[in-house]
Amino acid sequence: MEKVITNDKSATFRNEEYDECYHSTSGAMEEAFEKFAKPCKLRDGMKVLDICFGIGYNTLAALSLADVEIVGLENDEMILKEIENIDVDENLKQNYEKIKIAAKKLQYSDDKTKIKLMRGDARKTIKSISQKFDAVFLDPFSPKKCPELWTAEFMKDIAKRMKKGAILATYSCAGIVRENLKSAGFKVGDGPCIGRRSPSTIACLK
Repeated sequence: MEKVITNDKSATFRNEEYDECYHSTSGAMEEAFEKFAKPCKLRDGMKVLDICFGIGYNTLAALSLADVEIVGLENDEMILKEIENIDVDENLKQNYEKIKIAAKKLQYSDDKTKIKLMRGDARKTIKSISQKFDAVFLDPFSPKKCPELWTAEFMKDIAKRMKKGAILATYSCAGIVRENLKSAGFKVGDGPCIGRRSPSTIACLK
């Protein structure tokens, strides 16, 4: 798996199967904070569903902003193993160590943080989740490369596991993505423009 250093000096990887990087090359860590964690208005005690956990940057950003409980969905065992080989800035290391433990043991818990990772196809693993979330990070590969995780059916499965008024953040503003979110009961709006001209998407469950 090819390691790529993005413009903010944080590392990501290129997935050979999908021929895409796991993050924006304009800045992987910047994307995690600005497109995912910050728009969700996280507060202590919130429950967050991180779909397509990858190398854990979105979760890392969330843990840096609040003491939250994370459930992460990830299908690729290889990308979880790469977490051990990643260095982050000094101010992020303490929380990333928690993610490194979770990547190995599929869970981590202390008095402030809980992380549970579920391996497998997100379309299947999400159906086994009974709890409700305050925020969702939706971060699959692009709709062109990974259409199965952007369907109306999958959006409805996500919505069923969100509290009313909960926020979903995703980097994509593709028309089909927004249409499918609306069909699942979300109010859809523009998120921040980071690293590209087009905005990301913020969706609130009605």
